[in-house]
Amino acid sequence: MSSNIEIESLKAKYAAAGQEHLFSFYDELGPEEQNSLFDQLSKLDVERVNRIFKKAVSGSEAASASQQASLEPLPDEVFDSVLDADEVKIKNWETLGLKLIAENKVAVILMAGGQGTRLGSSAPKGCYDIRLPSAKSLFQLQAERILRLQKYAQETTETVSKVIIPWYVMTSGPTRPATEAFFKEHNFFGLQEENVIFFEQGTLPALTNDGKIFLETKSKLAIAPDGNGGIYAALRYEGVLDSLKTRNISYVHAYCVDNCLVRVADPVFIGYCVSKNADCGAKVVRKSSPEEPVGVIAIKNGKFNVVEYSEIDPAIAATTTPNGQLAYRAANIANHFYTVDFLNRVESFENELEYHIARKKIKHVDITTGELVSPSKPNGMKLELFVFDVFPFTENMAVFEVDRKEEFSPLKNAPGTGVDDPETSRRDIINQHIRFVERAGGKVVAGDGESSTDLLNFEISPLVTYAGEGLDGLKNITIRTPAVIETVADLDKLIH
Repeated sequence: MSSNIEIESLKAKYAAAGQEHLFSFYDELGPEEQNSLFDQLSKLDVERVNRIFKKAVSGSEAASASQQASLEPLPDEVFDSVLDADEVKIKNWETLGLKLIAENKVAVILMAGGQGTRLGSSAPKGCYDIRLPSAKSLFQLQAERILRLQKYAQETTETVSKVIIPWYVMTSGPTRPATEAFFKEHNFFGLQEENVIFFEQGTLPALTNDGKIFLETKSKLAIAPDGNGGIYAALRYEGVLDSLKTRNISYVHAYCVDNCLVRVADPVFIGYCVSKNADCGAKVVRKSSPEEPVGVIAIKNGKFNVVEYSEIDPAIAATTTPNGQLAYRAANIANHFYTVDFLNRVESFENELEYHIARKKIKHVDITTGELVSPSKPNGMKLELFVFDVFPFTENMAVFEVDRKEEFSPLKNAPGTGVDDPETSRRDIINQHIRFVERAGGKVVAGDGESSTDLLNFEISPLVTYAGEGLDGLKNITIRTPAVIETVADLDKLIH
């Protein structure tokens, strides 16, 4: 139980910050609820909340006043593309990446705080089964890519010691218990438990339009996740930066859970960024048309930034380079490289990061009447930081364009939507696996009762191949669907 002195001291602190209304119902609460509210308010850095609010509002007003930021395309020296680079270059990047992985210098951070609400599921998005023949979840596909890559790096570099790619999984308050339970239930998908580290995304209180913190109930603050850019503070507060130091990690690959084609700890990307001496890197895909509603990486007011679709004048979006490509084509896919030194440096410019205002309908307790209010239109704001908000602070950025059909298929929408939904995710993985076989010189054909246009019953486990390697034995082999190549033994059966 908190002492009267502690309570009065906390009240004074909140009064000085203009947030004393949070104690409006304190005296009528029972001891348990009083303790709970005291605990929440003690842990909250209220001055930081006020500072973030002021900066977000002034930034939003400044942006409205001067819509015309100066924009320039990315300079050639920070940009490369697997679509244009020759095979030797790509192989050199991969060799360097595999060497660093084999030296245990690389870790992976997964942003997995979201629930599958839009997919009709309350489970964490990573638990979602996109109805592949194997019924593997997104988490399992990604875990198995790590397992395969550890083995591949060990084999190609002839490393004797064990290769470990630690996997740091960022959850949110609502998804953490279910995420941890899912991993335990599936025995960490074959990974060692000590190399899968869970940590939690930060939160911020929901605010009124004039910056007052909402109470969700008389004893509970209304809080919300602070956006995927909250990852940087979470790495510090949750001990991840300390863990990276202890493990002697130098480089990190970070990505979002909902991309079923993600190449986790991609050695080509890591090798590319390290060869460019980058402190921060971003994978991008080529924008399909000037009208595609995606953010692009460009130079905004002299600094690297993601420029949202709505911020670019249509005429500028349509400008082309001398070779006929869109000048602003580097579509951002939340797939990043960092040096650990850069992640440690974020704290030094954290106060300069500008949060974005998301206007929302926020359920709350009316401070005057004590009644619960469920608004029908937006009545306040949630403040979010985006993972790319650190780009303007990089000293040496590298941007790497990859083939969309090989590396980007996000799962955002409900089944049957037709775009970025479970069906398109499944289709894109299966089509990729068919291409793997074809590149190896083999063929996949529809078996009896299968549609020849929709080969929906074919799959190769990530445990067998990470990105199409190791399938040379399929040359001149015809595979009839349905077929799932789950193990190297399954592959050998097809070959012999």
